[in-house]
Amino acid sequence: MRVKPDAPLPTREGCMFDGGRAERVTTGMREFYRGAAPALDPLGLFRELAGTVPAYRDFLASQGVSPDEVRSLADVPLMTKANYHERYPLPARCRNGSLAGCDMVAVSSGSSGRPTVWPRSVLDERAVAARFEQVFADGFGAAGRSTLAVVCFALGSWVGGMYTAACARHLAAKGYPITVVTPGNNVDEILRVVAELSPLFDQTVLLGYPPFIKNVIDAGAGWPSRATKVVLAGEVFSEQWRDLIAARTGMPDPATGTASLYGTADAGVLGNETPLSIRIRRFLADRPALATEVFGDARLPTLVQYDPASRWFEETGDGTLAFTGDGGVPLVRYHIADEGGLVAYPDMLALCRKHGFDPGPGPELPFVYVFGRSLFTVSFFGANIYPENVTVGLERPPLSDQLTGKFVIRVVEDADAERRLAVTVELAPGAAPSGTLTDAVAEAIRAELLRLNSEFAHYVPPAYQLPKVELRPAGDPDYFPPGVKHRYSRP
Repeated sequence: MRVKPDAPLPTREGCMFDGGRAERVTTGMREFYRGAAPALDPLGLFRELAGTVPAYRDFLASQGVSPDEVRSLADVPLMTKANYHERYPLPARCRNGSLAGCDMVAVSSGSSGRPTVWPRSVLDERAVAARFEQVFADGFGAAGRSTLAVVCFALGSWVGGMYTAACARHLAAKGYPITVVTPGNNVDEILRVVAELSPLFDQTVLLGYPPFIKNVIDAGAGWPSRATKVVLAGEVFSEQWRDLIAARTGMPDPATGTASLYGTADAGVLGNETPLSIRIRRFLADRPALATEVFGDARLPTLVQYDPASRWFEETGDGTLAFTGDGGVPLVRYHIADEGGLVAYPDMLALCRKHGFDPGPGPELPFVYVFGRSLFTVSFFGANIYPENVTVGLERPPLSDQLTGKFVIRVVEDADAERRLAVTVELAPGAAPSGTLTDAVAEAIRAELLRLNSEFAHYVPPAYQLPKVELRPAGDPDYFPPGVKHRYSRP
């Protein structure tokens, strides 16, 4: 039986058929397809949520905040997973205390060990699809090239695969000659569909986590003939790694053939690399001292641009980030706790030109830089050891030909209670372990730690600076199980 839009019917738990929803969705998607998007008003969003979201009303009261007295966003308390999401049930964090306005849920990757459910509606996908559009249109020239988009993220309740497929299909519906295929994180299936479908398109785009995309590329062949591009998310990677991927796919320009997304299950994609941001990052990668001046650290973060009309970022004062964005669970000054900061567009370009580098044209949008989560670090003699530091050592040629780039860092104790830095490294398929290779990997890791990590250089005694390296075969079930998101450190 069809339900007429003007005849709401009661259902279980008092929910009712929403006769006006079809019109709202149709209007909103029509605006997106025509190139328009709703502009975010952070303070206006705050005032709306204070009146419509039960959990947020109670949260403000618990913080001693009266919505009528708030004059600027700075007056609004930061929300976190601990003080908000873990304190209130899911429906209470949605508008009108109901999930009825959301048509899908996603689950966070659980990097901290505690997955979280995030509901959304199809209209929430517009802001994220706009970020994909910037990548496909500005970077990959997808408006004038037929494109096969191969979703290599895991499918299911995890956010990456389903969200990516939905947004790529929105671009196709908007008019881009994009066809989406969703083999998920199955290497054999990816290679099968690419071999069959790629010859029918001008270019092929692989979308997935960096280590997994490298596995796919290493397992396949003929990538240069497919005009291969890659879209990446979930991890910081080095410019050496980008060069490696470009070389193995025959990519003429890494700045227009790759793009990293800064995304989170909480609100989808928050920002994305552009050819401009990539050129700037590559310039800074060769100048650790200048990178420290810009980012406050010699580590190279992910550097993306974001649209303040979609997601509003703030620096919290302790080296971490907060953002405001609308969605199934609306977020106002949400302290995501990613380490990073903001740089205004004119300031970034002025700095580059001051040092004799013209990065060329690009969108006049602010930059946000993001380091890896601090929970992936290990402490050794008081020095924080970051996965980004180790990664660069493994990407040196010729080591990169024999390794996948995955590793696990730990601090272990021997029989005499001596602490050592231990790094377990995954061999490339077909590569054999040897004492010579083990020694070369250890030396490469030490050299990059000394070059990039001043704490390591100054805190760790020379006798302890050479890590203990163990080489394990590709897909080792204890350290590198296939098909799951990799963790780079262990307690």
